[in-house]
Amino acid sequence: MKELLKKLSEACGISGFETEIREIIKDELKDNVDDMETDVMGNLITTHKGKEGKPSVMLASHMDEIGLMVSYIDDDGYLRFVKIGGINDQMLLNQKVYVQSKNGEVPGIIGSKPPHITSAEEAKKIIPYTDMFIDIGAKNKEQAEELVTVGDPIVFHTEFEECLNDLVMGKALDNRVGCTVMTEVMKRLDENCEATVYGVATVQEEVGLKGAKTSSFKLNPDMAIALDVTIAGDHPGVKPENAPVVAGEGPAIILADASGRGLITNPMMKEKVLQAAEDAGINYQLEVSDGGTTDGAYIHLTREGIATITISSGARYIHTPISVVNIKDVEDTVNLIVEFLNSL
Repeated sequence: MKELLKKLSEACGISGFETEIREIIKDELKDNVDDMETDVMGNLITTHKGKEGKPSVMLASHMDEIGLMVSYIDDDGYLRFVKIGGINDQMLLNQKVYVQSKNGEVPGIIGSKPPHITSAEEAKKIIPYTDMFIDIGAKNKEQAEELVTVGDPIVFHTEFEECLNDLVMGKALDNRVGCTVMTEVMKRLDENCEATVYGVATVQEEVGLKGAKTSSFKLNPDMAIALDVTIAGDHPGVKPENAPVVAGEGPAIILADASGRGLITNPMMKEKVLQAAEDAGINYQLEVSDGGTTDGAYIHLTREGIATITISSGARYIHTPISVVNIKDVEDTVNLIVEFLNSL
């Protein structure tokens, strides 16, 4: 499982450009599911066929990561960009990036003035991304345009590494963790699971939960589980009442997100998931959050409504170029969902 997470973390796929992630998951599941298709939006839909008359369940995990996109190339060959997904400007400067162009990966850096020529007043200010640029080493616009073009996606470059105490760190763990969980669950389903299970790798969650909206309309399952990460606040600078989830303390079962503007968990789903956790002896955490939501926010409103819950792993430093999760939380999430599905 750790190797799969590493492969997915180091692969590139900002919103709207998830092909590389989709191909990895397709390869992992080609011999483990009864059906597999890619829809018009780019969602990958895999199916474990259950028994007739038994419920159907959608497992939704978004493939896309936050990133940037080339919006302009100036006369000196520097690239301007827009942000794709929620990114704070202060974490952009001096990041190493790769432009995903038709010519392959083009390395660059988001440049900045060195401290020697930065005034004290300038040093205190957060530079807006609209004033930033990417240096790919081009000497002019013509040379830059031989390598990249407006509309090319840009990704941060971070290697996946193991840390102490079962922690791992890497790029895009939001939501390659969810993709890993979905993929591993689909691998483990057998005749003990009588429900029909749709393992769906969705697109464009970071920019509007788009893939979840179209795929859930197509499938119209009886139940759904959104698989994602949530904020682990077990580090300096965060109060536990604002982010109570702790990495390593088990899956986070989300009871409400975005103060109810997103998903308020279906009571039946809550009861069944908690019972599955108790039956399997899996530690879990409960979360009610104020900000942020998941694919579940759109899924539960599809057609006549779908009974939905979100199950997440706690991740430190999400929506930055590198975040941290506890691999045991990921494993326990897989075990919890398999137990839940087999109980239906």
